[in-house]
Amino acid sequence: MASVEFVNVKKSFGAQPIIRGVDVQIDDGEFVILVGPSGCGKSTLLRMLAGLENITAGEIRIGDKVVNRVPPKERDIAMVFQNYALYPHMTVADNMAFSLTLKGASKAMIDERVRPAAEILGLTHLLDRYPRQLSGGQRQRVAMGRAIVRDPQVFLFDEPLSNLDAKLRVAMRAEIKELHQRLKTTTVYVTHDQIEAMTMADKIVVMHDGRVEQIGAPLELYDQPVNLFVAGFIGSPSMNMIKGRLDPNDASRFLATDGTVLPVAREIETAKGRDLIYGLRPEAMRLDPAGVPAKVLVIEPTGSETQIIATLAGTDVTCVFRERVAAKPGETLNIGIDAAATHIFDAETGLRL
Repeated sequence: MASVEFVNVKKSFGAQPIIRGVDVQIDDGEFVILVGPSGCGKSTLLRMLAGLENITAGEIRIGDKVVNRVPPKERDIAMVFQNYALYPHMTVADNMAFSLTLKGASKAMIDERVRPAAEILGLTHLLDRYPRQLSGGQRQRVAMGRAIVRDPQVFLFDEPLSNLDAKLRVAMRAEIKELHQRLKTTTVYVTHDQIEAMTMADKIVVMHDGRVEQIGAPLELYDQPVNLFVAGFIGSPSMNMIKGRLDPNDASRFLATDGTVLPVAREIETAKGRDLIYGLRPEAMRLDPAGVPAKVLVIEPTGSETQIIATLAGTDVTCVFRERVAAKPGETLNIGIDAAATHIFDAETGLRL
């Protein structure tokens, strides 16, 4: 196992910058997820760590070694791809053992590595089958098994669950997390799915337009987003955003553009007179006869909770209630707001105040 470090890493394709100076420290044994929308540079960063893309500037370190010019096969990493990348003419056992076979390992050594990995992943009864005889989830396990057999310093995962159906993705999330807890190998994982990131990671790196927006533990990013992008990206349903300003006579009150008064967590004297964005998580609202009126637009019962899209303070917002709400589109509900869970952002800079 080893730590991983990106030091002012940059990548350009011609004159087009893709990675714009990334600094990330990943500790030995840590499970870190790079998350962000398509085109943010997360997969490119992972491929540079793997040695599949050249680095334009900066340094990448694995352990205490700078690997900028080290060939992929000498970096002691194992990568699991989105499309599994299994050899169709090889059995599961041969696919898992492929890297050892290339090194000329003995049959006894190969069996010593493959059998335990197959047991960990529940593949023992499938070792003689071919990829075409496996389900998507089983193929992904084989790809993971091939990585485990190599016993690398670092595991790399490039959106490994995106080809699976929703139910299987949930199951595989738990399997990968359990696998990491068992092996304790440093892991760098790329996904665009923030739910995957929230449920699996020790630490999340949120990327946007080739830059790192914020690094932190999942709940730290959820509770204390540094800017509008992170606030809107982390969380599902995403944070509600309402435009307005602080009351010039009372900094403890937020005035939406339609004049609705909303509570804030604390007074922010420096924000007076500035255009602001009021951030409100869907679950920070409750039914309250003395609350703010909201006109119901759409009701989405999910069983365990009820999601309601409503117009509140002149803005369409999503509310999540644990109880079952008997309401119909067009009706008005009074919504109480948990002031301690609200956020205020500068509309111009996007930074949380």
